[in-house]
Amino acid sequence: MVYDDIIGYMDESGTRDKFKAIWLSHSSINDFLKCPRLYFLHNRYKDLRTSHKISVISPALTLGQVVHTVIESLSGIPREERFADSPIDKFESAWKKVSGQIGGFENPEQENTYKERGLKMIKTIIEKPGPLVNKAIKLKSENGLSSFWFSEDKNLILCGKVDWIEYLPKTDSIHIIDFKTGRLEEEEESLQLPIYYLLTKNLQKRKIAKASYWYLDNGKGLVQKQLPNEELAIEKINKIADRISLALKLDHFKCPSNGCKHCYPYERILKGEGKWVGISEYKQDIYILNRPQPEI
Repeated sequence: MVYDDIIGYMDESGTRDKFKAIWLSHSSINDFLKCPRLYFLHNRYKDLRTSHKISVISPALTLGQVVHTVIESLSGIPREERFADSPIDKFESAWKKVSGQIGGFENPEQENTYKERGLKMIKTIIEKPGPLVNKAIKLKSENGLSSFWFSEDKNLILCGKVDWIEYLPKTDSIHIIDFKTGRLEEEEESLQLPIYYLLTKNLQKRKIAKASYWYLDNGKGLVQKQLPNEELAIEKINKIADRISLALKLDHFKCPSNGCKHCYPYERILKGEGKWVGISEYKQDIYILNRPQPEI
């Protein structure tokens, strides 16, 4: 269903083969920069039994997923009706789907602690909704991800899920907003906003006026950031993409530490130490690790 105050522009879908392309996102790039082995095990490897990629779930990840699910549901509703149905009820409904081991929780006490944090975040946006009461833009997406051909020559697709795009009618422009459910602030060198900037610029026609992080859990609130330098962002992404492409060509995804804290949980899954608890919305096999991880 399309509403008058949800304004979207969709890019043309070409005939290129997306299945043979290298898909780049903020999370996959982050994985590679942390550890090439982590990138391979989280983004490329598929279990031969299920043909699914694998993922390690944790309480913090579950918390972020549920809060983002509630916020995303609001963006598809006309602004006059956006808070007609209680976001708290939506949160409770979404939480039921991840309660227990499937959410990575070790016990009810731990789960309740994270759930209370999530409820507090939802109450924050109810009490001070700010941009959430204004018109919003929805980007074209497929299976929950927006994407465009970043480089046809290099066979690269840039993808991601932009949390919220506020429409600014006075200037016919837009405001990119990324919600943060953790307590730490995003690093200045992060490619998250640059990637969202490129996605938004390539998938809709309006000028991008602002970009912000909205910290829901540390008291910082809505923090406007300087708009990314487009040329510099493209240059940085290309450099990392070249390294990933070379690693794929050479089939060389070695951990620089021969077993670091980033790739270690996935190595444990390959050894059969993880417990399968379900399948994610992106068709990944979700695992939890029952024994504490050593400090590496």
